[in-house]
Amino acid sequence: MRFLIDNALSPLVAEGLQKAGHDAKHVRDYHLQAADDTEVFLMASSENRILVSADTDFGTLLALRQDRKPSVILFRRTARRRPNEQVSLLIGNLPALEEPLKEGCIAVLEETRTRIRLLPIGTGQTPD
Repeated sequence: MRFLIDNALSPLVAEGLQKAGHDAKHVRDYHLQAADDTEVFLMASSENRILVSADTDFGTLLALRQDRKPSVILFRRTARRRPNEQVSLLIGNLPALEEPLKEGCIAVLEETRTRIRLLPIGTGQTPD
């Protein structure tokens, strides 16, 4: 899978995903560490990458734009905070997330549960 890791997360998350065999980039790889959310969102979309962040503003962007891509994975505050723990949590949930991520979704990862909402947001769908 192809991921773009937002500046809200460590570059070590991208490295961990790469070690697991994924195509993962951090916004620093594009010199976008100071970019606004819209610019990061557009980069993920243009490269068909799944955006991974802890910044809930990306959910708002998806709702406002009514887009189906890029898919977004959000770590909630209750989720683990260390990069290696975040990578483990993400990789552990990828089998259940693979199809929704391909279709277009926002997935919220917490330590004890995962919520998935298919895109576009606001079409009367309820999260799993």
